[in-house]
Amino acid sequence: MTVADLLLLFLMYVVVPLWLAAGLGDYFCHRIARIERTSGFKESLLHLLQFGLVGVPLLAMLFLQVNAAVLLLMIIGVVLHQATAMWDVRYANAARRVPPLEQHLHGVLEASPAIATAIVAMLHWSEVRTLLGKGTPSFDLIAKHQPLPSWYLVAVIGAAIVMGAIPLGEELLRTWRARSVASVPSNRPQP
Repeated sequence: MTVADLLLLFLMYVVVPLWLAAGLGDYFCHRIARIERTSGFKESLLHLLQFGLVGVPLLAMLFLQVNAAVLLLMIIGVVLHQATAMWDVRYANAARRVPPLEQHLHGVLEASPAIATAIVAMLHWSEVRTLLGKGTPSFDLIAKHQPLPSWYLVAVIGAAIVMGAIPLGEELLRTWRARSVASVPSNRPQP
């Protein structure tokens, strides 16, 4: 087994599952904190944005041949995700208490995309060199020459839906409903 094989296995079976599990854990922290009553819909939108900023590059990495285009997409995704994460934490800290467990889960959620991008860059160093001006970069979007196993793709996409998209959708709906209820004037007399 080569170092490249070990890096790929680490990415597939440690980084990606840990990343998804941390996202689900973060969702449960938000439920326990009842963000619909504090930071609300805006924080939920920030979570959805972060999911997209890492989800699109993840899908590209899973299905497309890694070249300059995919690497650039991953790097831009990491930078924008980190900026949005900082915005999210700043907003959440101003609106509610963010407990230690949630802070640690945020650390995993922030580090995972950077670790995944670094591993992909190491596995495709010749493509990184093209981005650095050492050769001609390819920006063609091409399906992988050697696709990942179908069972793995189904498992990762299924897990991303069950552990990411569905919880985020529920959170968005819950915070939207709370926002809508809060914006409806009450008929009760004010004291």
